[in-house]
Amino acid sequence: MAAYSGNKLPGDPPALIPPHGGYQDLQSFKMAEIVYDGTVFFCDRLISRRSRTHDQMVQAARSGKQNITEGSMASGTSKKTELKLVGVARACLEELLVDYKDFLRQKGLPLWGKEHPGAKAIRNLCYAQDRSYETYKTILNKARRG
Repeated sequence: MAAYSGNKLPGDPPALIPPHGGYQDLQSFKMAEIVYDGTVFFCDRLISRRSRTHDQMVQAARSGKQNITEGSMASGTSKKTELKLVGVARACLEELLVDYKDFLRQKGLPLWGKEHPGAKAIRNLCYAQDRSYETYKTILNKARRG
């Protein structure tokens, strides 16, 4: 008889808890991590650290990322919990989007539409292989310099 290596063998009964986790490979987690890192960069440079807005924006970005992680980990035992946490992540990231729009409005800055050349350039970065915050950092640095 072959030694059991931890992998499911033919004829084994279904696992009590199905495979779960693996959130690091989810595109939603990867983008949420980029959004979190970019938000920290943005807030640290443009919003006072003593401002409640700074804290709220960073926490909304972090919560979006963390709820994807928690939802992925919960998927093995409860699809309902997984969906609830993914919904919370979406709500957190939507709250963050509203904060960014408020920032632009309050500073009298334009909100780019989807067809704006700058928006297109940023959106095209999502097709880069192994993209990370570093992929977007050059654009953020250019924006900071003017």
